[in-house]
Amino acid sequence: MRIDGKAEGPRQSMSWLHTWSSLILGWLLYAIFVTGTLSFFQAEISVWMKPEFHQSIPPKSQQKQTEVALSYLQQHHSDAASWRIQLPNSRQNTTAITIREVGEDPNARRGGTRITLDSATGEVLEARETRGGGFLYRFHFELYGLDRIVGRWIVGLATMFMLVAIISGVITHKKIFKDFFTFRSGKGQRSWLDAHNASAILALPFHIMITFSGLLLLLFIFMPWGINQIYDNRQEFLQDQRNNLISNPETETTNKRTESRGKREKNAETVEQTTAPLTDLTPLLVYAQTAWGNNPIGSINITAPNTTQAKIELQALHVKSVAYRGIYPTLEFNGVTGAPIMDSKTLNTPSIPAGIYNTVTVLHEARGLDLAFRWLLFFSGIIGSMMVATGLILWCVKRAPQQQKQNKKSFGYRLVEVMNIAAVIGLPIACAAYFYANRFIPVHLENRTVLEIRVFFIIWLLSFIHASLRQHKQAWLEQLMFASIAFALLPIVNFMTGGQALWTAIAHGQWVIATFDLAMWVFALLFIICFYKVKNHQGLKANKSKATPIQQEKQS
Repeated sequence: MRIDGKAEGPRQSMSWLHTWSSLILGWLLYAIFVTGTLSFFQAEISVWMKPEFHQSIPPKSQQKQTEVALSYLQQHHSDAASWRIQLPNSRQNTTAITIREVGEDPNARRGGTRITLDSATGEVLEARETRGGGFLYRFHFELYGLDRIVGRWIVGLATMFMLVAIISGVITHKKIFKDFFTFRSGKGQRSWLDAHNASAILALPFHIMITFSGLLLLLFIFMPWGINQIYDNRQEFLQDQRNNLISNPETETTNKRTESRGKREKNAETVEQTTAPLTDLTPLLVYAQTAWGNNPIGSINITAPNTTQAKIELQALHVKSVAYRGIYPTLEFNGVTGAPIMDSKTLNTPSIPAGIYNTVTVLHEARGLDLAFRWLLFFSGIIGSMMVATGLILWCVKRAPQQQKQNKKSFGYRLVEVMNIAAVIGLPIACAAYFYANRFIPVHLENRTVLEIRVFFIIWLLSFIHASLRQHKQAWLEQLMFASIAFALLPIVNFMTGGQALWTAIAHGQWVIATFDLAMWVFALLFIICFYKVKNHQGLKANKSKATPIQQEKQS
């Protein structure tokens, strides 16, 4: 391309690429960023959306938590083939157990009978049907209503454009780090550009990591041929990678996967059902807590309980490091004597490529990370959402003077204005509507999970319709005020519809519930601040000759 008869330089070319690649997929990227940021706390969202679980206040001692679960299992499922007890933690206030009968694989990811217990009383709890935070998590990388593979392809392509926009943005702004420390308020386009630059640079390492790791997570969709030549599916490949990180002298052979699978099947068929009392788990829990220090026990697996073949496996809550994706420290004990099994699984050092892949993908998903690191990723995600939002608004701000000269708005410009409102503020309103639907749709209504999701999209669509019918500035003000009120009332609606009240949750240390309510008030505060900023904004100065529609709306 040429400008004034001269060929464009690299910086001008990058600027053009940055502008148009950012706009074309900006709205989709904003949705991906917002739902992805919320997904860092998908477990907390799911707990909040199941108020039937809020009554569970876990005892501080893991020994007491274990006793409550074992008491229920011994009374109701003493003859099961295996038990899995997932103890409460900072992200889960209930005790989740899985019971498998004879013939079922105790190591299978799915299957078995799943039951949720009150961590203090052992009472069985049944929650309403809901996708919870899982819907936002899946929407983040699969969208919704599309074939999963198609959705992942679309998100993957958008992520590629995002990486292009980041790199081209860094190249375009030669004074980018200097501009980071400069913010000029009340300067129109200059102020929006400063805000866009600052939000981009402040979390630049996060932006690069999150886009690059997102592409790695979708690598098997984009380039499946190598894996397909060796493995039947991606899950078999991932299992093989886990096997490479875990060594067990008793079962190490040239074909670990085949022997491990055969051994599980053989054990399921040949376990002798000679009864024997299960050992006291208290010394085992103390042993594990001493060995792992600040890494608490996450789950307890007991195979062939109450028999001479009983085996107890304790698994830590967190991975050893982010390089050990999905591999948690474990200790195995004889279920009758309580003696440690000396050939228990040990962790091997991952290869450099596997370590890099595991590290960046674990950071992307925030799985197995402590609370402080998850909050860091969450705030970085908010800054990333702000970066995309300010970029979308900047597109309109830069072109507003030209629209003013024409004395009318072009169809394309007006469409971008409406889409910006529906994306930037309409999506958060839709998320709030999703939470309200969770509480107000009758609990026993059929297909209520689908209805919750439909409310999300209906409100999002109404946001677009509202923005298209109202004047630009007025649409911003009305939706910002609506969002402020909607988020501010959610904690009140929580305890009025059976959830744990904020003050009670704080008093009992139920931060998995209290954090959600507090976050809603923070969001409400942010939206009300934005409301007053927009309300006090004067927009473009009117021409003396004639006032245009843009001037009348006082748009930014």
